[in-house]
Amino acid sequence: MRLIAEKLALVRGGRLLFQGLGFAVGAGEALAVTGPNGAGKSSLLRLIAGFLKPAEGRVALEGGPDGAAAHFVGHLDGVKAALTAAENLDFMGAILGASGRDNAGALATLGIERLADLPAAMFSAGQKRRLALARLLVAPRPLWLLDEPLTALDAEGQKTFAALARKHLAGGGIVIAATHAPLGITSERELRLGDGA
Repeated sequence: MRLIAEKLALVRGGRLLFQGLGFAVGAGEALAVTGPNGAGKSSLLRLIAGFLKPAEGRVALEGGPDGAAAHFVGHLDGVKAALTAAENLDFMGAILGASGRDNAGALATLGIERLADLPAAMFSAGQKRRLALARLLVAPRPLWLLDEPLTALDAEGQKTFAALARKHLAGGGIVIAATHAPLGITSERELRLGDGA
């Protein structure tokens, strides 16, 4: 499996964010998309996910599965405040078509199993981020598109994320993350946007 981007250009709000952008990321590889605020990091992830259309160029996932292949965890957590942690995962699992999912195991892996029956409105920002990341485990997909995955996570949460990402990569997955901080994944490459890109 390989994600290929060729000669990408993206315009948002009449502003050219990038052009001539190309890269390839293969199975077992991580790509950290870095750069200053407003450089187009989040927009690039949204383009790869299919939420935005490029002004030029193309993105293709070669050798990927039929059907949905990507998880997108955006800058906003997408957590439903009125639902409990378990209900949030039930809801997302149903939307993502996950069968035989282990919601309790996903919560435990992210260290929030004790919050399973509490409404997400009561969670700290870090706990909401852990819940958002737990969705990655509920419905496995080979391509993870993550916007600032370390936001609001404490040191232990960052280690947990790094361990999850390494396991995903070891299984042949791909991680592409917009980030201002190192992800803690030893195999990550960097793609820098902005600064004249």
